[in-house]
Amino acid sequence: MMHPLLLAMSLPVLTAVVVALSGRRPNLRDSLMVVGALLTFVANIVVAVLVGQGKTLSIALAEPFSGHPIAFAADPAGLIYALVASGLWPITAIYAVGYMRGHHEKNQTRFFMFFSLSIAFALWIAYSRNLITLFSGYEALTLCTYPLVTHHQNDDAIRAGRVYLGILVSTSVMFLLLALLWTIDLAGTGEFRLGGILPANLDQFTVAALAALFVFGTGKAAVMPFHRWLPAAMVAPTPVSALLHAVAVVKAGVFTITRVAMFVFGFDQISRAGIWLPSVAAWTMLVAGMIAIGKDNLKARLAWSTISQLSYIVLGATLATAAGAVGALLHIVMHATGKITLFFAAGALQVAAHKKSVSQLDGIARRMPWTMAAFAIGTVAIIGLPPTGTIWSKWFLARGAIDAGRPLFAAVVMAGSLLSVAYLVPVVIRAWLRPLPDGVEATSLEREHPLIVAPLVVTALLSIGLLIGGGWIADVLTAWIARGGQP
Repeated sequence: MMHPLLLAMSLPVLTAVVVALSGRRPNLRDSLMVVGALLTFVANIVVAVLVGQGKTLSIALAEPFSGHPIAFAADPAGLIYALVASGLWPITAIYAVGYMRGHHEKNQTRFFMFFSLSIAFALWIAYSRNLITLFSGYEALTLCTYPLVTHHQNDDAIRAGRVYLGILVSTSVMFLLLALLWTIDLAGTGEFRLGGILPANLDQFTVAALAALFVFGTGKAAVMPFHRWLPAAMVAPTPVSALLHAVAVVKAGVFTITRVAMFVFGFDQISRAGIWLPSVAAWTMLVAGMIAIGKDNLKARLAWSTISQLSYIVLGATLATAAGAVGALLHIVMHATGKITLFFAAGALQVAAHKKSVSQLDGIARRMPWTMAAFAIGTVAIIGLPPTGTIWSKWFLARGAIDAGRPLFAAVVMAGSLLSVAYLVPVVIRAWLRPLPDGVEATSLEREHPLIVAPLVVTALLSIGLLIGGGWIADVLTAWIARGGQP
């Protein structure tokens, strides 16, 4: 239990147990959950420090199939996802307490228990050492988040849960599992290795078919046409939306694709899969962005934005260049902080002002200035402009496209940013520049909800802080890839 990796992954499980046992005492339960989240983040920072010192962290728990253990290891790629999930969890936990209480939600103990377990399996995926381990964590994460999507237990929630479970389980069983077994048969192993494990003499059709199974089998990445689960899941409480869109679920999908592209295929093999892979990502990016423009429901608009933004990561992972891979991993971080800020703001508007639609937000910044200032920063982050760190990820994605000899995809990255201007900036303009409706006074709506407002201010500041930190992260990832994954 004292192995750093095992400790980091076990703390969320322990937190879930403590939450369940203290359910009759809400103040104690919520306090222990936040403490557990903080300790989990600290444990993952310790793992990152040890890896930075050149230490090899690896552990095998069991071997259900001969030669294919349930095993974990830490590397910079996995640490990106692990630190995003564990770092945003304490902030989301505080926000969730304020939101669930402010909304007088039922079954809060069950909610926080499955929330904690979801983080545990996000870390399981981040530190997976092979395909078998990654697949088992991927499936467990789907099952743990299903009760969160169906939390309200009404007809809409049950219907959304069916779509959620149906798409994610069917794609993983029909496509992802087949890709996993096929890979192990071809390579003789499922152990990850930077540069790939597939034989160099594979024919192009096999490479393309295998890549297609991995991309479409990873339904959590929401690549069209397997994206419907994501807008459907917006019936869940806003903290779940934050979990789905920023902290765990969709990032598990795009991280899986990035991991497979770099560690199963390698740049040479993924380039042989053809131009269709980045083309599908580009298509999803543009179409989802255009659909987002027409959505009046704020959470629905943000959901379609997420589908579009995820494809930036898929595009970077499939460009078969080092710069593209760095851009993909960076965008996992940058999109997480920006999008969680936007969803936090949407939840704050719902709790404090009872507003769900963009058309209802005229002048709302006069009543909720902190919330809408954070929303404005989140908007800049999604667009990809200074002073937020997203400028780094989009720069590397565009550079990766140029390095791959595909300048059209660099243009698509820019077009996606223009679409995000079209669906997010009008919200900011309406909130700040339009007058309040007649008869509505500019009284504060934020004073009674500090647990909701404070977290979204923190995540907005994180987006700005990544303008400095993003360059350092990019340098670390670039050097690591150049060394071939060696410490």
